[in-house]
Amino acid sequence: MPPRISVIIPAYNEEASIGLVLRDLPKNLLHEIIVVDNASTDKTAEVASSEGARVVLEMRRGYGSACLKGIAELDNPEIVVFLDGDYSDYPEEIEKIIAPIVSGEADFVLGSRMLLAESRSALLPQARYGNKLAVFLIERFFGQVFSDLGPFRAIRNDSLSALKMCDVDFGWTVEMQIKATLAGLRICEIPVRYRDRVGVSKITGTVSGTFKAGVKIIYTIFKYGWFKKSKG
Repeated sequence: MPPRISVIIPAYNEEASIGLVLRDLPKNLLHEIIVVDNASTDKTAEVASSEGARVVLEMRRGYGSACLKGIAELDNPEIVVFLDGDYSDYPEEIEKIIAPIVSGEADFVLGSRMLLAESRSALLPQARYGNKLAVFLIERFFGQVFSDLGPFRAIRNDSLSALKMCDVDFGWTVEMQIKATLAGLRICEIPVRYRDRVGVSKITGTVSGTFKAGVKIIYTIFKYGWFKKSKG
């Protein structure tokens, strides 16, 4: 029997892209698709609903807040996939993302945008350099080699529950990677394609968003690094 796979898509003002994302998902493989409307002011929710997604509302703004809301709404899956709603990822690659978990080789799979030259070139320079710094610090503090903090990822639901995720904004992705490392999960990175997103990024597309995200990511790494040092 194939595993129950749930997809969580946080979305804020993605009216122009969310339908493209949902149409490209291989729905025959999926148990459910949850779009978390993070207090959008456009028709994100209406478009997502018309494409067959289950739409839930999270009024507290923040990427992590939307992901936490999606987790709270899960219908007992075996695998949870996180995917952005801006059409920068290739949703049809979900089969590749979940394959190491389905085969029993991994608990957590990260889709890396840094392993393919064409994907790297689609990232804004600030995102590329920020990723390099973050993964360098993760390796120094925790000994785990990553190449990216990419949002396209899959994890066993029981492993996800055990991580007790709590970040409500920009630190979500790095928190998951650090906690997966500290928990001893079997981690796998695979290359994924990446393209220019539809519309302007709310984070790396602005100076203030880039600064806030960078500060929060670095803070999160040092916070858990200090915790690890104090425990060890």
